[in-house]
Amino acid sequence: MLNIDLHCHSTVSDGLLTPTQLVEHAAARGVDILALTDHDDVSGLAEARAMAAERNITLINGVEISVDWRGQTLHIVGLGIDPEHPDLACGLSSIRNGRMVRARNIATQLDKIGIHGSFEGASRNAGEGHLLGRMHFARFLVQQGHARDVKAVFKKYLVKGKPGYAPHQWAPLSDAVGWIRASGGRAVIAHPGRYKLSRKAMDELLEEFRALGGEAIEVITGSHTPEQSMQFARHSQRLGLLASRGSDFHGPGESYFDLGRMPALPAICRPVWHDWNEAIQAG
Repeated sequence: MLNIDLHCHSTVSDGLLTPTQLVEHAAARGVDILALTDHDDVSGLAEARAMAAERNITLINGVEISVDWRGQTLHIVGLGIDPEHPDLACGLSSIRNGRMVRARNIATQLDKIGIHGSFEGASRNAGEGHLLGRMHFARFLVQQGHARDVKAVFKKYLVKGKPGYAPHQWAPLSDAVGWIRASGGRAVIAHPGRYKLSRKAMDELLEEFRALGGEAIEVITGSHTPEQSMQFARHSQRLGLLASRGSDFHGPGESYFDLGRMPALPAICRPVWHDWNEAIQAG
């Protein structure tokens, strides 16, 4: 059976490993097909592809787009995208500009509770020229002794109702799905079990997503319990959505699953890769 992981991050967004190191790590874990899905940025794909060729891994062009839906932040993964498509490139550029505004606002909120220097600290964690996200602030807070690890940070800081939270308006769901489809990609709802939605709201989200041209949902992902995985497997079957599998790997010690070390998709699911030449040929 092919080992397929379709959700992970490098230092281009908020991962700990460079694209090269990430692919090397995937090869060491026996991954056959890997999608690099950095947040709102595709600039790591070329580097990852070069190493994937050396390590005999099939690399899928991917991205994870930040979306606002009814005041809730969601993430939509694009798989098989053309990273140079103008609609996608322009859309991602606008989101990255907004991320910098949010980062300044997060730092302001942390200043209010006496945690100073967070913007500079987060920027050091991100590295020059790289996207600045909440994970970089979380690592700064760990480094300063405010939490034992990044998982603990997100229970005390940076989320709604907690210090350091900065609300932000992301791209509309319709735009994100449209950019992915225009670039030849397949849109996937990332880690749906993480969203605080009622059963009715989740049904409405899935219906709207499908109506917009969304095609798949992450069933196996690092933040799902086994029960949630089966719940979303049934959703995928009921709605005719394809099912995806991805660790959401950010780095050693920061992820629930290592690359390629997740359970298989439930048998009732139709995999998002069912018609990919890469998977058919490798299989």
